[in-house]
Amino acid sequence: MATRAMRLPDVGEGIAEAEVVRWLVEVGDRVREGDPVVEVMTDKATVELPTPFAGTVERLAAEPGELVAVGADLLHLRVEDAAGPTAAGNGSGPQEVRSTGTAQVSSTAATTSVSGR
Repeated sequence: MATRAMRLPDVGEGIAEAEVVRWLVEVGDRVREGDPVVEVMTDKATVELPTPFAGTVERLAAEPGELVAVGADLLHLRVEDAAGPTAAGNGSGPQEVRSTGTAQVSSTAATTSVSGR
């Protein structure tokens, strides 16, 4: 088994960081690709981020209220598929974690799905 890091993706044009609002998972939880795992807030929106791969949550890399830079680790997952880069450093950088390209944006008026690249 390998450990993979989910990193904070670029959630909006010009956004350099986001605040972790709340975790939707705990250490030990099993998640499927696309499951929402964390809610983050930028100066423009509050967004639920999905995991780009399936696995078991091994470590949460930030506490609620903490600011996280784009590209920084959010959580580490133990995955069965050892293909691809790991959190241990193979293939470090933004390409390490692929994005699903979708996020749930929450507001008091509505919940909207947005697509990002």
